[in-house]
Amino acid sequence: MAEAILRSKAIEGVVVRSAGVSTVDGLPISENALTLIEQSDMPYTPVSTAVTEEGLEWADLVLTMTSSHKMLLLHLFPSVAEKTFTLKEYALPAVGGDVQDPYGGNLTTYGKTFNELESLIERLKMKLMEDGV
Repeated sequence: MAEAILRSKAIEGVVVRSAGVSTVDGLPISENALTLIEQSDMPYTPVSTAVTEEGLEWADLVLTMTSSHKMLLLHLFPSVAEKTFTLKEYALPAVGGDVQDPYGGNLTTYGKTFNELESLIERLKMKLMEDGV
């Protein structure tokens, strides 16, 4: 959902890729996430991609949804430490914390996470534009 929301912002100079730390390539997007993304008419990637060293090296900025995802990435790929943050840590440094993972939840649960992501990504957009991306 974060990928779709960020892509929908169409920030000039920003290319968005999504990869998961606990997935394999080719799994379909969850039905509830797909429902919310399609209702919002956002571009999305319909299947999962597993995180790779090459993908991390490609990125100028790596944002995770949770601190545990961040710690796993840093354990596996310590070279990306300087450009890896949780979304909340980067977008709202004074607040920090994790985005709730809605996996397995109902549409309402996904909706709460979707709304939180929209708010965080709007703040991210402002920060990226302030930084002259």
